[in-house]
Amino acid sequence: MGGTRRVLVVEDEVSIADAVAARLRAEGYLVDVAHDGPGAVARAEATEPDLVVLDVMLPGIDGIEVCRRIQARRPVPVLMVTARDDETDVLVGLGVGADDYLTKPFSPRELAARVHALLRRVDRARELHPEPDPAESVTLGEVQVDLVTRRVRRAGTEVHLTPTEFDLLVYLAARPRAVQARERLLGEVWGWHGGAATRTVDSHVKGLRRKLGTDLIRTVHGVGYALEVPAGEAGR
Repeated sequence: MGGTRRVLVVEDEVSIADAVAARLRAEGYLVDVAHDGPGAVARAEATEPDLVVLDVMLPGIDGIEVCRRIQARRPVPVLMVTARDDETDVLVGLGVGADDYLTKPFSPRELAARVHALLRRVDRARELHPEPDPAESVTLGEVQVDLVTRRVRRAGTEVHLTPTEFDLLVYLAARPRAVQARERLLGEVWGWHGGAATRTVDSHVKGLRRKLGTDLIRTVHGVGYALEVPAGEAGR
């Protein structure tokens, strides 16, 4: 399943790191392991992984700072792992470049499924525009989305979005004002089915609102979300 994809597992608990690495290797991934923050940054620089599994709580440098340093050097999908269901950790992690998160305790099988889904999503995003039209862009009020460079500007100022935030924004922007259920967003944007992780959607929407304005995405209680822009201002 993994092919020649390389995954860096960053986890200070050796037993957990070994179990995760063994599962990922069984899935066909090439796996490197680091047990502290400085080691993680060094390994990421040396091996250039296709994805990083990153624990938040690490000795030396915490996972938030590791993620920031890795992303500053080279964009790479990051699956962040937190020992507690702490929304602050999750939002900070998403804000510095993490694409998804998983809360302990988890099974190595579940983590491997998340890794596979995240890499599949990255591949699908690349396949959408193999030879993109340089004119492709979307305007959402004061927000401009360049589909080719995957850059976003708000009132002329560039805003950093994680790969997943960008994909979620583009999906909603293609369906302005149409309500999208959380379960549907999980299936279409994340590639997950079953609707068991809808809080992931909520966290990413909060990240988009924080960066692009609270009025851009409307909550439809009990259902999901809809992208709201002034009439006549949504378009390519």
